[in-house]
Amino acid sequence: MSDRRGGTGGLRGDLKQRVKTGRGRTLSQKRWLERQLNDPYVARAKREGYRSRAAFKLLEIDERFKLLKPGQRIVDLGAAPGGWSQVAARILGESGRIVGIDLLEIEPMPGATFITLDFLDPSAPERLTELLGGRADLVLSDMAANTTGHKKTDHLRIIGLAETAAVFAREILAPGGAYLAKVFQGGTEGDLLTELKRDFATVRHVKPQASRADSSELYVLATGFRGEAGAKDAADEQD
Repeated sequence: MSDRRGGTGGLRGDLKQRVKTGRGRTLSQKRWLERQLNDPYVARAKREGYRSRAAFKLLEIDERFKLLKPGQRIVDLGAAPGGWSQVAARILGESGRIVGIDLLEIEPMPGATFITLDFLDPSAPERLTELLGGRADLVLSDMAANTTGHKKTDHLRIIGLAETAAVFAREILAPGGAYLAKVFQGGTEGDLLTELKRDFATVRHVKPQASRADSSELYVLATGFRGEAGAKDAADEQD
């Protein structure tokens, strides 16, 4: 592939398939299957060999902000099935180190190392740092908590997960590093932004086109990690 980053245009075609309600299939299952069949990103992921449609979200964000660079050390939290690690591995090639961590076992792939472990395990920061050969330059998190169907509850869960991942990122990031995590719109993400602004030079929200149009999903991108001393100085200035 000449352009490892790939493009994200040309995906909004007229594809439309209907799914018959099969025996034992619920209406919600029917709708999910219809959405998958009619999703151009799902089709393109299969065509280009990506493990999930989520790969195109990272590709698009990287096109805009150039997060992925040769020689980086990258941590992928909640990495299963490995779509984001796959994107990073294709762009970095053999020049960097990528470690994915998940409660689920992930099928091996060239260019990335996977460990089956809860990132909240006390041993996780040290293990990841050892595998990376130093502190991380970029922490990625496309994790999503199990949904309940109640929008407010689901939003609070995903924000809580992003906040926890941010705390973890601060433990393993090198100064100047970056953090990218999935969140949902819903009113409390501003609190997360406030915390991140103490620790990073720039914090913004990003919604890639590959996010489904009817989804409140977006991503928070924090760049320019200050490190412990820099974060303390920033906090003192805000007080």
